[in-house]
Amino acid sequence: MSAKQTIQTAVEKVAQLRQLASDTAGLAQAVSEIKAFQAQRFNGTYSDLLHTPQYQPATQFFLEELYSEKDYSQRDAQFSRIAGTLERMFPKQVVETAVSLAELHSLTEDLDLAMAKSWLNSSVKTTKSSGDIDRYITAWQHVGRRTDRDAQLSGALRVGQELVTLTRTPGLRMALKMMRKPASLAGMAALQHFLESGFDTFAAMGPKKPSKSGQPEGPAYFLETVKKREAALIDQLFDAPLQFSKAELEKVISNVA
Repeated sequence: MSAKQTIQTAVEKVAQLRQLASDTAGLAQAVSEIKAFQAQRFNGTYSDLLHTPQYQPATQFFLEELYSEKDYSQRDAQFSRIAGTLERMFPKQVVETAVSLAELHSLTEDLDLAMAKSWLNSSVKTTKSSGDIDRYITAWQHVGRRTDRDAQLSGALRVGQELVTLTRTPGLRMALKMMRKPASLAGMAALQHFLESGFDTFAAMGPKKPSKSGQPEGPAYFLETVKKREAALIDQLFDAPLQFSKAELEKVISNVA
């Protein structure tokens, strides 16, 4: 399937999921609550990185572009409208990043909607923060789909790694800067912002290779940290006893400033 077809298929699926949520009483609100909880969890999981100057921008970028409750409908509309133009206007590496982002977004919206259905119908009694944690764990385990959860994490890491690759492409930053006006005129301002912001964020993180100690630094450290912590969370939510998962999530949420 071409990049154009892949992006359009992903965006069309997201539009269908949004429409389903809008047409079902309470479901759109449940999706919003799921996303808000996940953003809060991400904030807590990476509280240390959010308070570390070297990694704060990249962590914030992941939070805002991949893990937040932000409305991506403008970016989706641009993706769908310019999917064909994208292949003509941008370098191959940029197109690959856009494809990975569209696929990740589609899978994330699918999982969030499935979670929201369970969240909406949950019989768990809520007392806000503690109740939300119970409802979230219950919804996660009810939905299941471990293969898709692993794919979601792999997709997020792939987008991050592709942004790292872009920072190593000679002349690309200048090319992106020169693309601002044409991209805006072509209706690609949101995509342009994502690419420039991602490029600058990962380029500013420092070393691209392991340090002399052999430990990863910069982008390598950031992506490895995300991989380890998210994989551990997936294992915990699928395999650990409910009370253990609840206690661990309560610790994470308490880290949020």
